[in-house]
Amino acid sequence: MTEELWSPKDPEGTFLGQLQRSLGFENYADLHRWSVDNPGEFWSRAWDDLHIVGEKGEVAYEVGVDFLAAKFFPFARLNVAENLLTNNFTDEIAIISIVEDGSRVEITWNQLRTLVGAATAAMRAEGITTGDRVVAWTPNVAEVIVYGLAALSIGAIISTASPDFAPHAVEDRFGQVEPKLLLAASTYSYNGKVFDCSAKVAEILQLLPTITKAISVANFQKWIEPFLGSALDFTPLPFDHPGFVLFSSGTTGKPKCIVHSGAGVLLKAAAEQHYQFNISEGEKVFFFTTCGWMMWNWLTMALSRAATIVLYDGSPMYPNPERLFDMAQAECLEFFGVSAKFIDSAHKEGLTPATTHNLHSLRLIASTGSVLSPESFDYVYSDIKSDVHLASMSGGTDICGCFVAGVPTLPVHRGEIQGACLGMATDVFNSNGASAAIDHKGELVCTVPFPSKPIGFWGDVNDAKYRAAYFEGFPGVWTHGDFAAKSKSGGFTLFGRSDATLNSKGVRIGTAEIYRVVETFPQVNEAMAVSQDWDGDTRVVLFLTLKPDLVLDEVLEKEIRLALRTQASPRHVPERIVVAPQLPRTKSNKLVELAVTDVINGREVRNRDALANPDALDWFKDLPALQT
Repeated sequence: MTEELWSPKDPEGTFLGQLQRSLGFENYADLHRWSVDNPGEFWSRAWDDLHIVGEKGEVAYEVGVDFLAAKFFPFARLNVAENLLTNNFTDEIAIISIVEDGSRVEITWNQLRTLVGAATAAMRAEGITTGDRVVAWTPNVAEVIVYGLAALSIGAIISTASPDFAPHAVEDRFGQVEPKLLLAASTYSYNGKVFDCSAKVAEILQLLPTITKAISVANFQKWIEPFLGSALDFTPLPFDHPGFVLFSSGTTGKPKCIVHSGAGVLLKAAAEQHYQFNISEGEKVFFFTTCGWMMWNWLTMALSRAATIVLYDGSPMYPNPERLFDMAQAECLEFFGVSAKFIDSAHKEGLTPATTHNLHSLRLIASTGSVLSPESFDYVYSDIKSDVHLASMSGGTDICGCFVAGVPTLPVHRGEIQGACLGMATDVFNSNGASAAIDHKGELVCTVPFPSKPIGFWGDVNDAKYRAAYFEGFPGVWTHGDFAAKSKSGGFTLFGRSDATLNSKGVRIGTAEIYRVVETFPQVNEAMAVSQDWDGDTRVVLFLTLKPDLVLDEVLEKEIRLALRTQASPRHVPERIVVAPQLPRTKSNKLVELAVTDVINGREVRNRDALANPDALDWFKDLPALQT
């Protein structure tokens, strides 16, 4: 078993501990087993524990002919926005919105209710009704939350994207759902630069002819002003009424248009926040995200916990690398959510918040987006906060939630995600479709339906694309596309996307296993490993970006190869190591191994607009270093 880095001081005092005790279970494993063996009982109990407002109905779960057909709360009626705005708070803070230039806005619960009431009336005046689609192409600011809650109040479907998406990338996403209303960025800031969005807005409006009204963020207050004083207006809706459309990264073609039940996302996210992260009312919850990532939706759902949500828009390391830690200190955050890449970058910058910042209020650091390396676990406990609950988590846009996450009643072990979320029958399957042995790598799967499974893909006749996306690997079992292993502690170790898995001499290798070793070298900024078709087989190519003014000399290359051979295996040693000027990434800051794989193998990259830096791909075409 791996090294224990943290253990809870009062496990029975957590919401999870209270649930476990009330049901008479001795440990988390037994509680989790009950939750997946009895999905109707568990999700009905979660509804009650979360104080969901609405009519639950007498049936919590209906088994279907397959995973897709299963139904949750088929007779329920509720409104998601009502659940996000119903608490006893008045002048306490609901939202804190901070942007890169230091501007800061506070919105109280009473103010938020007033703004949502006005925005709902303004939308109705524009002719928006239940089932219409409204979209936002915006920075991560409070106006977008108000806009989204107004849409949910009516029963309209909300979809969001960040303003660094180019117009054609916006068309690829929003164009599929034929929206009526657009909330658009006026400007946004990143890394000290201000970007004027007016020309792009004009282009987007040409590309999206179904839009009947566009409102700029700068004019949002003016748009709702005539309706201030309007009462909140919540339309009761079925549990499986669509509330959100989210999109896959789109790096392998036009993005998948994933339709989610608003209530399903609410129940799943709120259950995670309550049981897995122990978020309580009044706590300040921050996650570094854009409006183009599912964590925006997840963070918004924390309003249902009566928590204060903290928004930030801009570069996480401007004007200095300590920017987010400065904010954690100034805002007295309890919950600090960032990407694994951010933690790795902070480590490489040499940041030591444990000695430079007062983080007394911080009780939990959440990490997601990619695999958190064991070395990053060490860094958090040695240099950020020694007594913090580090909750690595993994899920996806596809479920707008987590398969595996924190467990506040259990210890944190180095390099491991603590456990499967309640209600999620998460397992690892081997190639034969059987549950893999402990420490054996395989496909991360889920064998029992859950409330935030997609309703479907927009325009997907007979759910053909939906079934192909998740159920072709193992019939009837959700296969997520992550390479994972179960641990003796009951936790999980993630090794990266299985669709980015390399095949080296007949053995499958997760790219994260290579990155974990290579990115410990101080000379290396980032690494990307891909497969090149070669001589009737494939070979592993490792691309690196290095710190300024450094070169990949013979000594460094030998050290990297030796480290991979000894710390991973001989099969992890690439046949070629090449220094690149930059590595292409998605808008949500994920490396795109598949796009680079396509380029070096002479295949067309089908959706360059999905990338934050598409021009970076051009460098990889016809590389002399890969011709021999």
